[in-house]
Amino acid sequence: QVQLVESGGGLVQPGGSLRLSCTASGSIFTIYTMGWYRQAPGQQRELVATVTEGGRLNYTDSVKGRFTVSRDNIKDTVYLQMNSLKPEDTAVYYCTAGLISSSDYNYLELWGQGTLVTVSS
Repeated sequence: QVQLVESGGGLVQPGGSLRLSCTASGSIFTIYTMGWYRQAPGQQRELVATVTEGGRLNYTDSVKGRFTVSRDNIKDTVYLQMNSLKPEDTAVYYCTAGLISSSDYNYLELWGQGTLVTVSS
C-alpha cells in the first residue's frame, strides 16, 4: 500500500516561516509530479505549488516569491518552504503525488492527510 505522510504544520505569527514535508512510502516504482494544495475554511481547495520529476516548478500567483517547493527523489519527499507568511495563508495544506505502484504498475494519484497551518498573532 502506498501512502503520503505529511508533517510540519502549526501556528506561526505573520511574517514567520514554516516548512512542510511529505514522504511517499510503500511499493513505488516511480513518482511523477508532486505538489501542495490548500483549503481554507469555507473555500475550495486550491493549487499552491507543484514540482515535476524533472524539477519544473509551478506556483499560484499569491505565493510566488514567498514559498518554495522542492523534492528529494532519493527520499521520495516533497517540501514546501513557506516564508513571509500572511493570515490569508491559513489553511489545511495537502500534499499530492502521481506515481506508479511497483506492485501492479498502476497509476495512482494520492493525497496526504492534510496538515493545518495557522498564521495569527
